[in-house]
Amino acid sequence: MKWAKAFAPATVSNVAVGFDLMGYPVPGVGDTATVWAQGAAGEVTVELEAGSRCEVPLDPARNTAAVALRSMGAALGVKHGYGVRIKKGIPLGSGMGGSAASAVAAVVAANALLKKPLKPQLLIPFALDGEAAASGGRHPDNVVPSLLGGLRLCLQGVGDEGGGTWPSVKVPPRIRSVLVHPDLVVETKAARSILKPQVFLTEHVRQSALLAGFLTGCATGDLSLISHSLVDLIIEPQRQALIPGFDLAKAAALKAGALGCSISGSGPSLFAWAVGDAAAKKVARAMVAVFESAGLECESWCAPVPPAGARVVGRGKGVPK
Repeated sequence: MKWAKAFAPATVSNVAVGFDLMGYPVPGVGDTATVWAQGAAGEVTVELEAGSRCEVPLDPARNTAAVALRSMGAALGVKHGYGVRIKKGIPLGSGMGGSAASAVAAVVAANALLKKPLKPQLLIPFALDGEAAASGGRHPDNVVPSLLGGLRLCLQGVGDEGGGTWPSVKVPPRIRSVLVHPDLVVETKAARSILKPQVFLTEHVRQSALLAGFLTGCATGDLSLISHSLVDLIIEPQRQALIPGFDLAKAAALKAGALGCSISGSGPSLFAWAVGDAAAKKVARAMVAVFESAGLECESWCAPVPPAGARVVGRGKGVPK
């Protein structure tokens, strides 16, 4: 029996200007999945590794990693089932792409067991099936950056055979991402349910202009343009009520020198962009102080946007440890 272990990083999705369209990975925090072959085709068993941050469903029909593995096995005609052991490093309901990371880690590990491993891009549909088990939809803006790395535009339904294309967006080298997670839970499905199904044309045009400005600023290294453009006019106003202290934390980030600040995914985590390591740490401290003053424990991460995503971190024979 062979086994493989893979790590998939957490993600910031939406990135203020790109709702359901954009995301990037966050190094230093993520989920790990150990996968091995066992049983009959289509069968998947799930274990939770000791030391995990939170509980996850062990029912294979509801577990994102198990659903992704079943999808992969069926598509490739794999003659066996899988066992998967998950170590959750990302809290659920955190706005950090925890559901996607488990699915991504599982398919990357399973891919390493194949005689002829697939290119990473070909794993995306399987991970999306897993993500849908948790969020109710095949949203690529967490899956794609966690798998491929970098700041990604997630253009689902275009490209070869309509499967999607995932171009990488250049990030100026001095940019640092700040991610702050207050100890709260916001369920993705609940956060989507409060959104208006329609927006005014004027709002759409203004938000499209901000997206264009942000992408142009990244491509040209124009930090001022990035700062002016990193604004969410549509989703943030609807979701900020789900995050106690959001207004104060965002204001503190901007006062501390952030180029912009908004909600990561569905929240409650917030992200900001800053220029350089010292500025990023200052922004993180300012945001954490706001939440801690309200009695909420916080974690924070400051780092460049990494060009790499999920990776295999171990493999072997026999019973996986």
